[in-house]
Amino acid sequence: MSHQKLPKDEQTLLDAVESGKYESTLTDARRKELQVIAGLTVRKDKRINIRISNRDLTAIQAKASEEGIPYQTLVSSIIHKYISGSLQDLTANKSSKRFNERR
Repeated sequence: MSHQKLPKDEQTLLDAVESGKYESTLTDARRKELQVIAGLTVRKDKRINIRISNRDLTAIQAKASEEGIPYQTLVSSIIHKYISGSLQDLTANKSSKRFNERR
């Protein structure tokens, strides 16, 4: 298992699943539905090619190494978080805050 840091709610869910407490609350129909969703979520059936700077690639590889995951998995995770709306741009928040303070 990777050493990736999870948000608190996801870590709570993971702990419940790993301890067996979550699964005992599921109906058979809900369990089947979640298995189908999970299968579709983890299936990586498309390949893309992108060109990025050596500096960015090196930084991504270093971050992935810190997390104990392949850098391609990190890139995929970043894309998934962005499209699902859970990726927060801290620099944009800081810029917005500074802009609002000047007004």
